[in-house]
Amino acid sequence: MNLNRYIMGLGLLLGGSALTACEKFLDVNNNPNNPVVSTPNFLLPGIISNGIQVQMFTALRTPYLSQYVVSRTLNSGGNDQYFLTNAQSTNTFNFSYFQAGGNIPVMQKAAEAEGSVYYVGAGKIMQAMILAHATDMLGDIPYSEAYQGGANFTPKYDSQESIYGVINQLCDEGAVEMSKPASANFRPLYTTAPSESGDILYKGDPAKWVRLAYALKARQAQHLTKKTSYNPTAVLALCDKAFTSSADDAQINFQVAVAPLSNTTNIFGVTRGNFGGAAFSSNVVKYLNGTTFPGVVDPRFGVLVPTTSTGADPGRGTTTNLTPGSTLTDFYGGWYARDLGYFEAITYHEIKFIEAEAAFRANNLPRALAALREGIRAHMRKVSTGGTFTPPTVTFPLISDAQINAYLASAAVPQNEAQLTLRSIMEQKYIAMFLNPDSWSDLRRLDFDRNIYVNFLYPFYNNNGTGPLQGKYPRRLLPGATEVTVNPNAVAGLYAESGTALGNDNEYVTKPLWFDRP
Repeated sequence: MNLNRYIMGLGLLLGGSALTACEKFLDVNNNPNNPVVSTPNFLLPGIISNGIQVQMFTALRTPYLSQYVVSRTLNSGGNDQYFLTNAQSTNTFNFSYFQAGGNIPVMQKAAEAEGSVYYVGAGKIMQAMILAHATDMLGDIPYSEAYQGGANFTPKYDSQESIYGVINQLCDEGAVEMSKPASANFRPLYTTAPSESGDILYKGDPAKWVRLAYALKARQAQHLTKKTSYNPTAVLALCDKAFTSSADDAQINFQVAVAPLSNTTNIFGVTRGNFGGAAFSSNVVKYLNGTTFPGVVDPRFGVLVPTTSTGADPGRGTTTNLTPGSTLTDFYGGWYARDLGYFEAITYHEIKFIEAEAAFRANNLPRALAALREGIRAHMRKVSTGGTFTPPTVTFPLISDAQINAYLASAAVPQNEAQLTLRSIMEQKYIAMFLNPDSWSDLRRLDFDRNIYVNFLYPFYNNNGTGPLQGKYPRRLLPGATEVTVNPNAVAGLYAESGTALGNDNEYVTKPLWFDRP
């Protein structure tokens, strides 16, 4: 993805918004070479990039909660020990509403005015993706009174149940718009001339947007396994209309920053240095190095984490686990920490694991087994390409089809329907969803069950104390710090809705969200 273009588009929008507010004062000096409004093709790149980055910035926190990584410092008082702050939620909230979501109504209005239905559809689907992530991390969030700018700095918070309904509606409406013929559009969905603009996600392929809408619907529907309304057959029907290969994956690809741009490299990468205090957890390393599956070394060992990684327990810290030949932590020897790598929002392999679980719950074991195996294969192939990356200098091994087939034939994977269990599906999904925030959604709705997540440990704290959550697990992030300041009445309502006294943050974060309750 060309991040130069989305930043340019975002700049045009922000500049346009500021100038339009002063239009009557400035119209005597309009500069035709400095436009005060923008067309949909220059707004959509920023919406896509920032919309996916909502999940990316949340992933600064959630890998600690889902024990992909832990702090290298003994008793760090960090996220791996369930210490959370409002400031840590601010990016999740602000990117949802200001950097991404707030620009969608502007783009849709312009697209409707000129007759560009694909831009309307892309806006609806991106809005659904942004809302879905925000509500799954935070719970109740603004929608019905949101996006009014200075007209309303204190919007009410809508219930998570109602937001789930909005997500489905937006996906359905977006799919309808994206299914219209190209002749219905005034403007091409994607162009490279005179510069790249429009659909930088799928390069102008509306069918992939339709599949993204159904993939998102499938993810959200699968979150509701605790509800009496949960229908695995309906989830399978959504999977049938979702992604068909890894070429459909919704992700952003990073690039070298060219002045005056900055921060165009990976949020997990060395340049931005966000995980200098992190090491891979014993939880994830044991899945790969032959411990959880005795005698079966995952071919992704050496790709997802270096083969020198031994893992560390949450709260215990580690003085080892460095990238080979480097003073950097082992985190920077992993595939997802490449400066010019990618960040996955929702993928084909995730959909196959959703299909596997839904089919298992529907007692369609042949389909469940086939989907499970395809999910494993798809993820392995995606990270199989090898290569050497710097800094630090890390060479990732190729993963051959023979290695993939050997793993699929091993004791780590069910070989028949009788061996298939929920554990076998979810632990393979956990591996393939490496660092993705939605792994935390799975852990929550399955109650951090040690019969399913067999390596998961409750964090140690001060010689094996229970820490701030007193033996409970985190179920939600705290409200963003900006909302605490700007919209305090709404924040107070969140605490009241959860049955928690305002200010009792440690109790608040342990209260299950609507999707996580029967």
